[in-house]
Amino acid sequence: MPIKIYNTLTRTKEPLRPIEEGHVKIYVCGITSYDYCHIGHARSFLVFDMIVRYLRYRGYKVTFVRNFTDIDDKIINRANERNIDAQELANRFIQEFYADTDRLGILRPDLEPRATEHIPEMIELIRELIDQGLAYPSGGDVYFRVEQFAGYGRLSGRNLEDMQAGARIEVNEQKQHPMDFVLWKGSKPGEPKWDSPWGPGRPGWHIECSAMSRKYLGETFDIHGGGQDLIFPHHENEIAQSMGATGKPFANLWIHHGFVTIRDEKMSKSLNNFLTIRDILDQYPAEVLRLFIFSTQYRNPLDFSEAAMQDAEAGLDRLYDCLARIGLCPDGGEGKAVIGGKDREKIESLRQRFEQAMDNDFNTAQALGLLFDAVKVLNKGMQALPAVPAREDVDLLRRGGEAVRELADILGLLQEEPRQYVERKKQKRLAAIEISVADIEQMIRERAAARERKDWAAGDAIRDRLLACGIELQDGAAGTTWDIKL
Repeated sequence: MPIKIYNTLTRTKEPLRPIEEGHVKIYVCGITSYDYCHIGHARSFLVFDMIVRYLRYRGYKVTFVRNFTDIDDKIINRANERNIDAQELANRFIQEFYADTDRLGILRPDLEPRATEHIPEMIELIRELIDQGLAYPSGGDVYFRVEQFAGYGRLSGRNLEDMQAGARIEVNEQKQHPMDFVLWKGSKPGEPKWDSPWGPGRPGWHIECSAMSRKYLGETFDIHGGGQDLIFPHHENEIAQSMGATGKPFANLWIHHGFVTIRDEKMSKSLNNFLTIRDILDQYPAEVLRLFIFSTQYRNPLDFSEAAMQDAEAGLDRLYDCLARIGLCPDGGEGKAVIGGKDREKIESLRQRFEQAMDNDFNTAQALGLLFDAVKVLNKGMQALPAVPAREDVDLLRRGGEAVRELADILGLLQEEPRQYVERKKQKRLAAIEISVADIEQMIRERAAARERKDWAAGDAIRDRLLACGIELQDGAAGTTWDIKL
């Protein structure tokens, strides 16, 4: 069965049918480099990181392009506030972007073009639009004629009349129509500028992606993506520019992820209610943020809270703990298998069911649910093992653990060696509860003495005190052992 993707343009799920068989070409709008990235950005980076990883897992060759907007009003204004060069500011925050995405374990795209390195391509595209009557110079600027592009508004589901009626548009006598958008901005004193046939200036925001995607992926490519906030006007304008110039479809599939909210309000810099990626990663491991983001299907809104992050961390602990325990299983012998047929089938079919979930518009929430269900079955199987387990059962558990880890890798999870992860978490927990190993062992001896004299209440009280600290006692033929609950 083919992978099905919800296409914003048609508002339906459509099968992925690459233009070039076996080769998927993707363009995603990157950052405007003037500030630190927040976790709304992190969702975008992680969603498309997941999509690229999954497509490659499914055997596709992927060419992934994500741009940098390194010239823009926001960059110029922030640079002026700090009394530094605009390019210096942009370069600095590109490096800060890499610091954040590397901590998140984001795979680097195949190509990361910068706007300032593609001015000639933008000028050429603008020239083509002027030649076709779709753009016009005016007062040192160049504008796109929205009335001349018949499909304008299709992506966002708007029509030009409604957009004009509902918009707050500053009066601009240089425009022929209030909704016309700028392709080239004439330079103002002190601003960065490049020479053009229409005078010195710089490109508008929208033309960047049309020019760079055409250069690296061709006039028509497979997937264009970004956040829902880019649907209008950015992606709508990209379609108008690109299709207006070529007369060909621009991108066959449009993928847009939902917003990250705080208390149901969109997270954004303009509302000053955002948390930077580095703020979050100073409190939680990167894999916790990944699990939190993938716990919701990418098109749905995602509400950030400390409780949700703590739940994600507890879930990650369960995954690692299961794999660490499988790693401690003995090789097994010729005994009788004890894991039942239904559980065996769940383990053996995990990969197929995971792929079905992901093939349905990259449903990571359902896919994660399958991983957690598999962990329950694996834990149940380990609990049922006798002292000398059957080799058949041990092999099944190991195959199940390997499948969980390989599939979690598509989401960028379980990258650490499980036993090292569990030991590190236990040491951290032990330090947090301010109890030493010597204290635990002394309490175990006191409990054993209480039980020896049949003072069951005292023994239970010691057990409960330890359990309240996250220390779990396990009585067995060889005595009492203890473990830290993650």
